[in-house]
Amino acid sequence: MDPFKTVGYLLKDVSRRYVARFERHAAEVSLTLMQCKVLLYLSKNEGASQVRLCDLTEIEPMMMVRILDRMEADKLLERRPDPADRRARRLYLTRKAAPTLAEIERISELTRNEIFAGVSKTDREAFLKVLERVHANVCALEAATPAVATQPAPAASRRRMRVAGR
Repeated sequence: MDPFKTVGYLLKDVSRRYVARFERHAAEVSLTLMQCKVLLYLSKNEGASQVRLCDLTEIEPMMMVRILDRMEADKLLERRPDPADRRARRLYLTRKAAPTLAEIERISELTRNEIFAGVSKTDREAFLKVLERVHANVCALEAATPAVATQPAPAASRRRMRVAGR
C-alpha cells in the first residue's frame, strides 16, 4: 500500500489530537482554545477591529462578541473608539493580558514537547521544512483558484438546493 494515500488522514488526525492536547492543558488554567487564539492574534495585531479579528482567527462574529465581552470583563482587553469610524471599536490588550499570554506560550511549548517526544532535532527540522513546503503549495493552489469556486453558496442558495434535492 502506498503510504502517501494516508497523508490526508494523518494530517487531520494529528492536527485534531494536537489541538485536543492543547485544549486539555488550557482548560487546566481556565482558558479555551478560542480565547487563546484571540489573545495571540490580538497581541500581533493590536488595534484590530472585531471584524478583522474574526477573519484572522476564523471565529464567527457572534461567538467573537461573547469571547471579547468576557475578556473585557476580565480586563484582558479593551475596546477603544476607532478614530476613522464612529461606529467601530478597535481592540487592545491590557497589561493584565501579559501573564495570560505567557501562560499560553508555556502551554504551547509543553504541547509541542509532548507531541514531538522521541523525535530528534534533525527530524523535527526536516519535518517542519517539508510541512512549510506543503503549506506553501496549498496556499499557492488556493491563490490560483478562482474565488467563486472556493466560496460556499449563500444561505438562500443552499436552502434552495436542499428543497430542490428533496
